[in-house]
Amino acid sequence: MIGTDAFQETPIVEVTRSITKHNYLVLDVDDIPRIVREAFFLATSGRPGPVLIDVPKDIQQQVAVPNWDVPMKLPGYLSRLPKNPNELHLEQIVRLISESKKPVLYVGGGCLNSSEELKRFVELTGIPVASTLMGLGAFPVGDELSLQMLGMHGTVYANYAVDKSDMLLAFGVRFDDRVTGKLEAFASRAKIVHIDIDPAEIGKNKQPHVSVCGDVKLALQGINKILESRGARGKMDFRAWREELNEQKVKYPLSFKTFGEAIPPQYAIQVLDELTGGNAIISTGVGQHQMWAAQFYKYKRPRQWLTSGGLGAMGFGLPAAIGAAVANPDAIVVDIDGDGSFIMNVQELATIRVENLPVKIMLLNNQHLGMVVQWEDRFYKANRAHTYLGNPSNESEIFPNMLMFAEACGIPAARVTRKDDLRAAIQKMLNTPGPYLLDVIVPHQEHVLPMIPSGGAFKDVITEGDGRRKY
Repeated sequence: MIGTDAFQETPIVEVTRSITKHNYLVLDVDDIPRIVREAFFLATSGRPGPVLIDVPKDIQQQVAVPNWDVPMKLPGYLSRLPKNPNELHLEQIVRLISESKKPVLYVGGGCLNSSEELKRFVELTGIPVASTLMGLGAFPVGDELSLQMLGMHGTVYANYAVDKSDMLLAFGVRFDDRVTGKLEAFASRAKIVHIDIDPAEIGKNKQPHVSVCGDVKLALQGINKILESRGARGKMDFRAWREELNEQKVKYPLSFKTFGEAIPPQYAIQVLDELTGGNAIISTGVGQHQMWAAQFYKYKRPRQWLTSGGLGAMGFGLPAAIGAAVANPDAIVVDIDGDGSFIMNVQELATIRVENLPVKIMLLNNQHLGMVVQWEDRFYKANRAHTYLGNPSNESEIFPNMLMFAEACGIPAARVTRKDDLRAAIQKMLNTPGPYLLDVIVPHQEHVLPMIPSGGAFKDVITEGDGRRKY
């Protein structure tokens, strides 16, 4: 019936073509074992990405004896997979590093599978590490050589390092606009080395001086081997550069202000970090709470941080936490969410209860679409365009009442409004067996800082102010 506009017919292969790595329409039931094998291989090899399999209803209802040994048929794809890195290129990178005075690592989601190799490289060279939003955890945030996150809401010192650097080592990154801002001004003084597994990303936004198209894990293993054979440890001396960056860390630390008994959202994340020892798996929605979770939680390992980066999909936090809790039954899993994002998939509370998953939800509830409000404050004279999420006829009341959503699904919940009560409330959330929702009421006037405006450069960085003043 395909092509007849039958009831609920959707050409899902066509609809999803631009947002999948590959997709299949199954027309023969005997193809299913081969297609599923190929789909998993495609999804996990090269640059990982989603693969969709469309199984029509008549195929679903057929009886078959599966042959699990049918080989894959991917000759074109296999021939295009990147080869092992060329040793001459790796030696050239080592030479450029040894000639530099102010090198900095810019690491992204492509480094999550090569954390050990990255740590060894940093140990051998002493080069400071700035991470993208998606790369958090690839290198421990608490390490003295970590500059934390760079980009639009990155630390001043991470962005300073990239701006002043003479060598930018871009590993597993795509020079995204949220990182670079104005492309011409980004790392304008630096020689750029770009290592990425996807050939489409090399030179797409920023032209590198040296590029390696391949697996960053293999590239780092090769570079480390060269450095070790030359006894590099102790030979490369970037102490003056690190001291310069340490001065910036002291001058421009991540900070926030407290107003009376109100709970600063950044403080809530800090306390959560302390009480979990920085070991929890954190998921988020999208917006201010997401940026604060990136800034104030100290990630120690890869895939401890689950967030929607490239598409910024509000509502991501709760389903992601469910997946993390199923895959890691003994881990502490916390969805740090905003009220706007949380409400988009609030029905998943029922899933959490039915599956009895120990997902903790720390809701930073400011009754607004916080990030949009911040942009309204900064760039649109505080004109509000449906960004207030409460009940306009009764603004003193918290609306919707998130505790009642939890109650409807049999999930314990509490609300906290005063800073002095916060630590005990978070501790109770963590101590309660099974799922728990903590509704943390925070001021909507808070802004995520630092901030480099969209399309701006490091010189445009904003470090002061909030929604309590006019711009």
